[in-house]
Amino acid sequence: MIIKRNRGRQWLDWQRRAITGVHYVGVGACLLLLIVLVFGDMGLPRYFSMREHAQRLDVDLQELQRTTRTLREDIDRLEHDPAKVEQLAREQLGYVRKGETVYQLVPSPSQERPRP
Repeated sequence: MIIKRNRGRQWLDWQRRAITGVHYVGVGACLLLLIVLVFGDMGLPRYFSMREHAQRLDVDLQELQRTTRTLREDIDRLEHDPAKVEQLAREQLGYVRKGETVYQLVPSPSQERPRP
């Protein structure tokens, strides 16, 4: 019976060593995964920089959407508002209605600024 106890004890010792070895392997694997997570190509620094870049792109997208809305409103006004078309023709092209008198003011030479 003593032999059986020793064999049982040896078996328990072997199991404990095996379990301890498995623990070491598990801890080593966890450390390796942690190192890869922090320092790998797709690690945390890369993740944070990509997240920041995505936020900047969202801001740019919102700004472009606002600009698009404004331009669509301008297009709509030009298509449906004759007063807007007339205003632009007068301002940008210098058009006048029949019978209107246009006065152009020319600055005097002393008021003109010399060009650099």
